[in-house]
Amino acid sequence: MLDNLESSYDCSRAGDDLHQLKEELASLRGLGREDQETQEQINRLENQIAFIMNKCDINH
Repeated sequence: MLDNLESSYDCSRAGDDLHQLKEELASLRGLGREDQETQEQINRLENQIAFIMNKCDINH
């Protein structure tokens, strides 16, 4: 998970960051745990992925 994503995010890092975030997300989903903390982490990762994709105009 990335610590801070701001409007000044450098899109040249998007490829590596998205790869890392998606791996973390898949790992959390693979745990099969549905507790509140895990769900919050999943939500945060999904939000970070969406932010980068929107900011950097990435479709997939």
